[in-house]
Amino acid sequence: MVKSGKQARRAGTLAESPSHLMHRALQLALDIYAEEAGENGPTQRQFAVMEAVSVKEGLTQTELVRATGIDRSTLADLVARMTTKGLLSRERSSLDARAKAVRLSPEGQALLDAARPKVEAADKRIMGLLPKAKRDGFLDMLAEIAAAADAQPDLEKAEAKALKRAAKEARKAEKALEKAAEKAAKPKKAKPPKVKKSKAAEPVA
Repeated sequence: MVKSGKQARRAGTLAESPSHLMHRALQLALDIYAEEAGENGPTQRQFAVMEAVSVKEGLTQTELVRATGIDRSTLADLVARMTTKGLLSRERSSLDARAKAVRLSPEGQALLDAARPKVEAADKRIMGLLPKAKRDGFLDMLAEIAAAADAQPDLEKAEAKALKRAAKEARKAEKALEKAAEKAAKPKKAKPPKVKKSKAAEPVA
């Protein structure tokens, strides 16, 4: 029997840890996915890459990172292996000569078409673990977390820029204070006293 939310939270600190609970939910979701996809089906990450490429053909690997959420180094290795297997093809991008555009091969398209109904079945099994009234809200929360993950690199860049700008301003202020201190420490040259010119005595008539 599955414990209710309040009963589960009383079980200890792990039951109150979002990271732990999300990790357990992810493990369950991947297990269900693997059962439905079968041994010859694509892994969850392979499916994500093929689905993203099918939606917009000719994506660069940088765009695939944004579309799938897979980190850059893992994605580069994944695309290389899928290309070797004949599931993807890569060619120089027409928009950016430095980047490679990724496309589905006929074999990749066939594998994707065969996998889609199985992935849908896996998704139904996962959502079936929740009451119907909570499913839409659950998906909305997952979408919010995913959006926050997508925004994280941009936030980090903005924070890094702000810190750099603040450090630059601090150095400027420090130099200004040093100059002011040096100026204050310099002895002032005493000005010679002004000599009053005496008026010449007027001749007596």
